[in-house]
Amino acid sequence: MASFTVVVGDPDSGMAYQLEAEDQDANRFIGKSIGDEVDGGSVGLDGYTLEITGGSDEAGRPLNGEVAGPNLQEVLMTGRQTGYHPERDGERRRITVRGREVSDAVAQINASITERGSADVDDLLGEGEDDE
Repeated sequence: MASFTVVVGDPDSGMAYQLEAEDQDANRFIGKSIGDEVDGGSVGLDGYTLEITGGSDEAGRPLNGEVAGPNLQEVLMTGRQTGYHPERDGERRRITVRGREVSDAVAQINASITERGSADVDDLLGEGEDDE
């Protein structure tokens, strides 16, 4: 069964929440691509809509929005982009990246909140409680 770590970014507060999606909830992400929207209920954010913005596989290779499918591919990269940071002007390098589609090989999915529900994120996740 698929299992993902989903890092949800909240653009309003600037916070990021690391959540787990396992079994049936993780299957909602399979076959989706970067830029697709997913129901937030799969990670405990009922009423929220999340947009997949990226991710990485178990070896740390990033998902690349320009590569179709879920497979590994070597891409000649120029300029600064996800997975490649050149050290000097004009530098190019062939980097192995994973395609934009989420598959079982993906370990982490990055997502951003696009539509909010009625409850606050901290309330849904139980992180707003004080331990006094």
